[in-house]
Amino acid sequence: MAWLSLLLFLPWFLLLGTLYWLFPRQPRDAARRLFDGAALLLAFVLSILAMLWGHHIGVVQSDAGPIWRQVLAVLYAYGAFLAVMTVAILLRGSWLAQRATKAASKSPGQRA
Repeated sequence: MAWLSLLLFLPWFLLLGTLYWLFPRQPRDAARRLFDGAALLLAFVLSILAMLWGHHIGVVQSDAGPIWRQVLAVLYAYGAFLAVMTVAILLRGSWLAQRATKAASKSPGQRA
């Protein structure tokens, strides 16, 4: 039943993941695609684990209603996805800035 939570948020995860993948448009090389793909995969896997954890917490709380399981599952999954995406955006930004600085500091004769 917890998988219903993931199905409900899957379109939103796809939209956010697509925006993360597409912007910024440059530089787009193999290292960047690998980093972005790993970040998206990690976000998806951790959101599934968080969803299951949230559902479990909802199950063990005996005083909560049956909808509470789904609410917690969605909240935990969404929070995990956004947390990974936020960290990935920050890391990618600094990483791209470092790469641009290194590329600009090289003279044309030193490039291989």
